[in-house]
Amino acid sequence: MEKLTPREEELMRCFWTRGPLFVRELVALWPEPKPHFNTLSTMVRGLEAKGYVGHKAYGGTYQYYPLVSEEEFSRKTPRGGFVARTGGENLRGRSARPDPANRKSNRKTIILCRPFCFTV
Repeated sequence: MEKLTPREEELMRCFWTRGPLFVRELVALWPEPKPHFNTLSTMVRGLEAKGYVGHKAYGGTYQYYPLVSEEEFSRKTPRGGFVARTGGENLRGRSARPDPANRKSNRKTIILCRPFCFTV
């Protein structure tokens, strides 16, 4: 199984959570600043090339769906992948290593830094 970038893992979490999605739906779910449609389309096609997602054609548009389950990904990826290890904190510009001396602050950081597909 080919390794995924942190952004690709975050996209896969969206597919696992929400099921089949069109790229326009991913754009709508993405937090501000929203990337261009073509940017997300390229990322999803990369996931398809790696064998993580498939698509179903509806006229000139595609609906993408996961081919690899979250459990299978966690089993075959060392330590469950980047997003699973850090909760996506680095994707939001925060440190992946919380300060053990300040547990209350760490909890707030984790809540604020959840991957985007869980917050909508």
